Amino acid sequence: MRWWDIDPVLELEKDLFPEDAWSRGMFWSELAHARGPAATRRYVVAEEDGRIVGYAGLAASGDLADIQTIAVARDHWGTGLGGRLLTELLRAATAFECAEVMLECRVDNIRAQKLYERYGFEAIGFRRGYYQPGNVDALVMRLNDPSTSVQGTEIHG
Repeated sequence: MRWWDIDPVLELEKDLFPEDAWSRGMFWSELAHARGPAATRRYVVAEEDGRIVGYAGLAASGDLADIQTIAVARDHWGTGLGGRLLTELLRAATAFECAEVMLECRVDNIRAQKLYERYGFEAIGFRRGYYQPGNVDALVMRLNDPSTSVQGTEIHG
C-alpha cells in the first residue's frame, strides 16, 4: 500500500466498517512506519482491473506482530482473497522475526474467525466494548510461530 492507495482504501473501509472505519490520518500514520530499514509495518493492497478489492496491514514490535486490518470487498467474499492477504501478513511477520501474531476480531464476524482458525489462530480472550461507537466486543486470537502457517503457500498475481 502506498499513499496514493489511501483514498480508494478509505472508500472500501467505510463500506465494510461503517461504525468504526479508520481515518485517513490512521492510514497515513501506519504507512509512515512501513518503509525503510527501520520499518515496523507491512501494508498491502489487492487490485483487480485497477480497482482495490482488498487490503491488509500488520505491525511488528520485538517478537510480537499484530494484524491491524484485513478487508475484502463484498463482491470478492468467498474467493480466497482474505486467505491470500493473511498469508502475505504472516510472511511479513516471519520476515520481521516475530514469534507470535495477535489480532482482534469482532465477536459477530464469524467469517473472519473461521479464516483465522484455518491458519492456526486460537481464541485466547475477549476485549469488552473494543469496537466503538457500537460497543462490540473483540475476540482476541493468537498464532504461535507464523512461519509454519505459510510454508508451501504461494501467492500469484
